[in-house]
Amino acid sequence: MSKVTFDYSGAHVLVTGGTSGIGAATAAAYRDAGADVTITGTRGSAGEYDADLSGYRYLPMNIEKGASIDAVAAALPRLDILINNAGMALPSLGLDEYEPDVFARAVNMLLIGAFRMARRSVDLLAQSKLAGGASVIGIASMSSYFGIPIVPGYGAAKTGLLGLTRALAVEWGPRNVRVNAVAAGLTQSKMTAGTFAEEAWTAPTLQRTPLGRLGVPEDIAQPILFLTSPGAAWVTGQTLPIDGGYTVSG
Repeated sequence: MSKVTFDYSGAHVLVTGGTSGIGAATAAAYRDAGADVTITGTRGSAGEYDADLSGYRYLPMNIEKGASIDAVAAALPRLDILINNAGMALPSLGLDEYEPDVFARAVNMLLIGAFRMARRSVDLLAQSKLAGGASVIGIASMSSYFGIPIVPGYGAAKTGLLGLTRALAVEWGPRNVRVNAVAAGLTQSKMTAGTFAEEAWTAPTLQRTPLGRLGVPEDIAQPILFLTSPGAAWVTGQTLPIDGGYTVSG
């Protein structure tokens, strides 16, 4: 069976946090499908990254700062697809999300930041002529469905993202803007490298996963491209788990 391909020629796509992991794989998939792709990152310029980012327009952005989000939105001449990917699990920086200020930081980054980016972009998205309508895609998580003790802030934000997805889908549907999310299972990335190194974590995850492997960023990117395509033109307000069957396995 041949690989599924998409044609996004002429589409303008913004992938926040597009320099690594799921964001990088998603940006590359849209670029390879012919889209004009803008990515954001926390560094001052694309040249400060080891990866070759020459195929994209790069804008610096701090998802924790409203003014930075507003500046990115203002710099876009047009937009058809927004992938709200920026953010991280703060314990990967050695921070404790049970500390109220760290908890608040997680929610601000992963939920409020995503909302602000979408809200500041919707007027551009509503002007899109893309077949199937414009799209906003949020990156949810397995922590959207059940408790993971180490990340109470991350989990609360990712759970909130599901509700936000539904509310924005209802509000913006009349403007021909679809809003969906994907709930990523444990996926290999720089952020999860430490987790993958711990067999005590990966072994039970694999045991419960019917498809018998952990995810890679491309596993998340391809379903995202489907959700923003004309093939999903009547899909909005939904969250698609992409987890090898983890959430349906006992």
